[in-house]
Amino acid sequence: MLGALRADGRLTIAALAERVGLSQSPCWTRLRRLEEAGLIRDYVALLDHRALGIPDVVFVEVTLDKHDDSVLEAFGTEILRIPEVLEAHLVTGDYDYMIKVAVSGTAHYERFLREKLYRIRGIRQSRSVFALRTLKQEVSVDPVAIARQAQ
Repeated sequence: MLGALRADGRLTIAALAERVGLSQSPCWTRLRRLEEAGLIRDYVALLDHRALGIPDVVFVEVTLDKHDDSVLEAFGTEILRIPEVLEAHLVTGDYDYMIKVAVSGTAHYERFLREKLYRIRGIRQSRSVFALRTLKQEVSVDPVAIARQAQ
């Protein structure tokens, strides 16, 4: 069921039931249980950034001056407000955060840096890497494929 919804989140209960070999009522019940258990967090539409005029992806490594709770919380709060930020992860290693940003080009990225990112207090340094091409892009893992590999 999870694999079918991962491939097409717009499936009707009837179509989902057919794909997983259940009648509609038990299918609906299982779906609700998966949602209540937190296995299905949300249903979304994936937008085509290129069609929207925002084709470029930049990965930004950010290092903070300090690592106390107030600095981390303030940084997190500010990052959540920036619409270009697609993902932000607190990471281990040489820097503190890895941020995935969508922009329309280098001029837009420069504005993003100067007007948004660098206005967040506590940033010591950043390093940017433009993605040249996306080889794979998924929003979640395929639980069926992972289960097969584990066997």
